[in-house]
Amino acid sequence: MKAFTYILIALAFTSCGTVVNYDYETSTDFTQYKTYNYFDDMKTGLSQFDSIRLIDAIDIKLSTMGLTRSDNPDFFIDIQSQDILNQNNSNVGIGAGGGGGGGFGGVSVGLPLGSNQNTREIVIDFVDKKQNERLIWQAVSESTYKTNGSVKNRETNLIKLVEKIFAGYPPKKTN
Repeated sequence: MKAFTYILIALAFTSCGTVVNYDYETSTDFTQYKTYNYFDDMKTGLSQFDSIRLIDAIDIKLSTMGLTRSDNPDFFIDIQSQDILNQNNSNVGIGAGGGGGGGFGGVSVGLPLGSNQNTREIVIDFVDKKQNERLIWQAVSESTYKTNGSVKNRETNLIKLVEKIFAGYPPKKTN
């Protein structure tokens, strides 16, 4: 029974985290980029308020990293997102059975673990527009969220998400 409890706790912690994957152009010298802006025609896929919250969080984070928003930027940022409803298919089965005297019988009950979760994938691209709109860095995040979360919780979650996303920028050069 103890092992079952540990498994449930491990599943609860692993299913609630944010996953971020990075990719980048390996020949890029990221130290040359000091200014940025967003594409004018960007369609984030978020509500207008969440788009503003996300952009504000990105602006704050990038300014702490020494980057400045500019009308004549070194690179442009594009943000895209999509919402995914993850169906919960996890169940615990309880069964009872018996046999003997030529008869067999059984009862089984499936209990769902947790509930359906909304997952949002957000893709952030850095594009060097001066070099024929070459993609230089990309972060793809996937995290769960509550559709009916309070304004404060939504803002806090987006700030945490931005912190996690930009932990991978600039990319660390590996030898």
